[in-house]
Parts: sequence; structure tokens; C-alpha cells
Amino acid sequence: MLKTQHYLLLVIFIFLSAIPSPSQTSSKWYQVSKIVDGDTFWIINGKNENEKIRLIGVDAPESRKSGKKEIGYYGKESKIYLEQLLTGKKVRLEYDVSKYDRYKRTLAYVYLENGTFLNAHLIKNGYASTMTVPPNVRYADQFVQLQKEAREKKKGLWK
Repeated sequence: MLKTQHYLLLVIFIFLSAIPSPSQTSSKWYQVSKIVDGDTFWIINGKNENEKIRLIGVDAPESRKSGKKEIGYYGKESKIYLEQLLTGKKVRLEYDVSKYDRYKRTLAYVYLENGTFLNAHLIKNGYASTMTVPPNVRYADQFVQLQKEAREKKKGLWK
């Protein structure tokens, strides 16, 4: 009986630890205002201000030349695809350990109104590759697997 209770407590603990805390997941929907490239865009935040969002775990090729960065293979296609997905749409944000990067962009996992997990969707369809930057690694294993499948199927930038 005592052993059964321990197992039950362990199952409950595992279940509850998998649920993101309210501070990590926003239930708010934000209007997308501008697409920068295949992994970065702007929203109108709750203060009615523009806020730059950088997708966690995702690296899309550069879509424009800036500074020392050249246009990357499949960069323009990645940006166009993200524009098709986000223009005129609202998104929900989920955060990981670090909410901002060194450029003061908000780091987020992003969900579309139809439930699509945008970060994973871009990797799965070959519009971005996996880029893991600790401590934001919640979905790193999933992203690596999706990239492997996209490469095997020669999707998007893996053609």
C-alpha cells in the first residue's frame, strides 16, 4: 500500500512539473505588427507598444544583408513563409528561463490561434534550423528530432 502511494505521488509530481507556470505562459493574444525575418517579428504588447519577439530554439537564414551578415540560402523564403503565417494574425507567447536576449528582444515560444506551435512548425517544414542557447532548452530535444526529419525529407532549406 505504501509503495503504491509513493508511485502515485511520483506520477502526480511528474504531471504537475510538466505544466508551465503562469509566469511562463501567457494566456493573452498579441497582434503581430511586422515581420523582420524568418525567426523575428514585432507584436503590439499589452502597453500598446511595439515589442520585438525572437523565436527560441530557432535560427532562420538571414533574409537581408545587414552589417557583416549576408543573405542566407533560403532566407527570403523563410521570411515570406513567416509573413504568410503571421500577417494580420494574433499569437500567444510562452517563455523559458531567460525572457530577453543580449539585444533586448523578448525570447518566446509562439503559438498561433489555430494551436500551431510556430517554433516547431518552422523547423519541421525546413524554414529554420535548430539553435539551442542555454538556459532556454525546454523543447531542444523535440526541435533536434524535427530538424532530423526535415533533413531526411529534404524539406525547405535542406533541399
